[in-house]
Amino acid sequence: MSVNNEQVLAALANVIDPNTHKKLEVSDETCTLQLQGTELTLSLTLSYPIYDPDGVLKQRIQEEMNALGVQLNKLVVYARVQTHAVQESLRPIPNVRNIIAVASGKGGVGKSTTSVNLALALAQQGAKVGLLDADIYGPSAPIMLGTQERPRSIDGKSMKPLEAHGIQTNSLGFLMQDDAPAIWRGPMATQALTQLVTQTAWNDLDYLIIDMPPGTGDIALTMAQKIPLVGAVIVTTPQDMALADARKGLKMFQQVNVPVLGVVENMSMHICTNCGHAEAIFGQHGGREMAEQYSVPWLGALPLAMSIREQTDSGRPTVVSAPDSPEAHLYHEIATKVAARVAGLPVDASWQRPQVVPRPL
Repeated sequence: MSVNNEQVLAALANVIDPNTHKKLEVSDETCTLQLQGTELTLSLTLSYPIYDPDGVLKQRIQEEMNALGVQLNKLVVYARVQTHAVQESLRPIPNVRNIIAVASGKGGVGKSTTSVNLALALAQQGAKVGLLDADIYGPSAPIMLGTQERPRSIDGKSMKPLEAHGIQTNSLGFLMQDDAPAIWRGPMATQALTQLVTQTAWNDLDYLIIDMPPGTGDIALTMAQKIPLVGAVIVTTPQDMALADARKGLKMFQQVNVPVLGVVENMSMHICTNCGHAEAIFGQHGGREMAEQYSVPWLGALPLAMSIREQTDSGRPTVVSAPDSPEAHLYHEIATKVAARVAGLPVDASWQRPQVVPRPL
């Protein structure tokens, strides 16, 4: 019995995406089939960059093909990232499809390390990614990305972002002397950060990751209200004190109608470099339990490993310097979960409503 393209497409429509947990969107725009007898070559376009080292998606497609007697010889997956909805009073900024805030209730939980590795993982998966270091009183992007250049102005009005390890980036740390403190009050700091977001000439980004300032004070709250965010990732450690502050950060985003994409538990387990023994020195499962408490996705846990610290301090974060390591694998898994979560959000429809432009009296 011969098999035609329509039968293959109908079978593909039954495949459950392992990350979105929804059926694949199958159409002439998302699928290209080359069927020779019972041999199939398939090009598939998803709405997010997928990381699937175990071939789960291919296996699920083959299971559906088995009923047709078709062998999937080759699967190529592309990503076409859409622009998703932001806070009701805001609109996405030009050339940036999705802005994701990475936040914590307190400092010292590894938020910046998570931000930079998340950005690098998304870029390695094929997305166009930017990283904005918004931790204005302790900018760390220059060290983490190993670059000390200064952004250049293109037209006297905007800055060209720097490029490092395949991502675009900007930070107040690139504009200040290494040891110069940012002695600014809240309104001035907030204005500076808003300008970094809107006056950086980002080049056609799928995702802009914002490493938020720690805490839920005036700067963080104003950023959450004024920057068009599609969602936020909360980083915590299992320690009770960190969890208490992380809950406040999570609630802040919920109160300003920014979806919480999930919780990352950092420093979940200490790995001894001598013997490999794992010890939960900060407690166990606190981040997972917090995610369950607030009914938000659990994105994963990262170990307290010396290699992560050494690689980040050297300017070559884990995803770049040790791409085959278990830690890099974890960052990639988290990145795919975040991207898949964004893909499930409503698409941007702000262009359908009139834009209010203030006019002088």
